[in-house]
Amino acid sequence: MTRVLGIDVGGTKVAIGVSTADGPSLSAHLRLDTGPDTLARALAAARALDGAPAAVGFSTCGVIRDGVVRLAPNVPGWEGLELPRLLEEAYGATPVAIDNDVNAAAAAELRWGALRGVTTGVYLNLGTGLAAALVVDGRVVPGAHGAAGEIGYLQVTPGEPAFADGRVPLEERVSGGALAARGAAALGRPVTAAELLGEGQARELVDEALRTLAMSVANLCVMLDPERLVVGGGMMGAADLILPRLAAEVGRAVPFPPEVRPAHFAADAPLLGALALARAAVA
Repeated sequence: MTRVLGIDVGGTKVAIGVSTADGPSLSAHLRLDTGPDTLARALAAARALDGAPAAVGFSTCGVIRDGVVRLAPNVPGWEGLELPRLLEEAYGATPVAIDNDVNAAAAAELRWGALRGVTTGVYLNLGTGLAAALVVDGRVVPGAHGAAGEIGYLQVTPGEPAFADGRVPLEERVSGGALAARGAAALGRPVTAAELLGEGQARELVDEALRTLAMSVANLCVMLDPERLVVGGGMMGAADLILPRLAAEVGRAVPFPPEVRPAHFAADAPLLGALALARAAVA
């Protein structure tokens, strides 16, 4: 089996892996912190890990629009980076496939995980941020501008501050980062989303956030009519709390409710997605 290389650049870390089989396994991998010169350090580390892969898959925070990275303010030097051009210069004739981290995670679920065999589906990522990937005709749909599934920008209240005002309305209410910030304000001390979800603290705040999330996800399912909704991300440590709430609202509001499942890949999903992108590029 040919070797492929996967690179995942997230808000705090870079994960790099090599795979020699068409499956969710790594023959070698390493991690770096993001920071100054993230791309140069990542490419140097990737070359040291495998200097001649058959293909490269690259998972990135943000989205690629007009040849540059957009919506990625948390990695120094990443916003506006000409990532496709720089990767083409680095790898020459080697096929390189690039997508955002949530779409990449969905690609891993499609190829090897909980979305395998699904024609129309939704992958929902609940982590520090909030986003989804939409699957139509058995593939992840990028949208006209590469931003399909960016549900963090959905409005919750008509006329509220939105993207044009520098806001991310739904993400600011229900993501892991939002829960931590809102919980800290309510309790008067630092707290993590995991603590809020797992220990019953600030229960009214958590209940309101889950109601809002469930309503938004149900509306998404009404629009797309998926056969399966797969939920992943760091907040899934509280899957026993989150999944029943989502399933109940989807069952109540969606005419033909999809099956609701946890993601198969709890860890390194975007890196495995980068390897799935690379495998598809080889094929």
